[in-house]
Amino acid sequence: MKILLVEDSATLRYAMRNYIIEAGHTPLIAQSGEEALQMLETTPVDMIIMDVEMPGLNGFETTRLIREWLGGHWIPIIFVTGRNEDESYREGIEAGGDDYLIKPVSAMIIKAKIRAMERITEMRDQLNQLNAELEALSQLDSLTQTYNRRTFNEMAQQQWLLATRQQGPISVLMIDVDHFKLYNDHYGHPAGDACLKRVTQAIRDCLNRPYDLLGRYGGEEFIVLLPETDCHGALKVADAINAQMEKLGLRHEVSPTREHVTVSIGGASCAQTLTHSLEDLIKGADRALYKAKHSGRNRSLVDDIAVHKTILVVEQDTDATKSLIQMLTPQYNILYTETADEALDICLDIHPDLILMDAAIADENNERLCRQLARNPKTNAIPIVLISDENCSYRPISDVTIGIRGCLEKPIDKDALQQKIQFLIH
Repeated sequence: MKILLVEDSATLRYAMRNYIIEAGHTPLIAQSGEEALQMLETTPVDMIIMDVEMPGLNGFETTRLIREWLGGHWIPIIFVTGRNEDESYREGIEAGGDDYLIKPVSAMIIKAKIRAMERITEMRDQLNQLNAELEALSQLDSLTQTYNRRTFNEMAQQQWLLATRQQGPISVLMIDVDHFKLYNDHYGHPAGDACLKRVTQAIRDCLNRPYDLLGRYGGEEFIVLLPETDCHGALKVADAINAQMEKLGLRHEVSPTREHVTVSIGGASCAQTLTHSLEDLIKGADRALYKAKHSGRNRSLVDDIAVHKTILVVEQDTDATKSLIQMLTPQYNILYTETADEALDICLDIHPDLILMDAAIADENNERLCRQLARNPKTNAIPIVLISDENCSYRPISDVTIGIRGCLEKPIDKDALQQKIQFLIH
């Protein structure tokens, strides 16, 4: 250890210095409290042996200043004094001392005290190391050793604030392993875990900068934050990940997409962070992932962050869906599905601004989908407009308890549709 000896007596400095060397440690010498404080500004030490009676700053005053300066970093301080009154003991402990020796101090006593403090220091260092390891473990996903969702969000928010200050672009990629449930069912969960580890490494191999963030967002879904990266740069990274998966060639015999494990990637990029949020960026990547999966999987799709509102069309009639898309594009970002279950999943993941729902789907099982959306705090504020083949006037349009805010009849009048949307979400 480096032991700082603070002593104004030349005779005692010489003797104590030799005791420290004989104990196997390195002495650093200060002749006053002021000199000790100056040394500590530039030189880290492991222990301090402090004379109490010194001109200028005495040992107690110097120790108080040292404790204040060190803050939460603890090092042992042993007082050496010629005073043995109870009041002096009390003042020494209150000043921040850890032990108290009365002069003259024998070589055996000082060596034993140094050894005792050394053991305490070693235990402190071991405890700090364990705490650091526990903190690191709490930040990582246990299987893939990537950031868990909580830690990723915290670190991503820091990068988002930095991008806002620098007014630079930032991008997110959402990565989903295609047909992973089929893989788990066919090969077993241990093989599934091994698969996720291989996928993690494939993604890591495509991230070349230390500030790119990778996290496991849940199950077989990963997320990547790319600071200082625009839409084109994010697409290059996404395509590189797809290519790396092709190169990996991890066999997936039951995949409807390819005979090896593939991933679908949705990305979003934002150059105007002042007018958006990190949540907007992640939602944009979610929407792009949804499109990538529904256009065949094993591909990448990266969009600039949507400046338009998102509308989900839940419609069984393909022609009606196409008609609605034509009316609403390009003013709105459109997602669509034919089933209630998928609609619920989309709403939970992406949180559209409005739902245009086929009245027949809404009526299924006593309006099951509408009630599920209304009960969930993530979706209960999404307005629902019904699309019906029949006269809508009979429906309780004011039935806000299940989210229904209006009804339109087929064939849809474009002006009526736009007016309804404008009223509900603008």
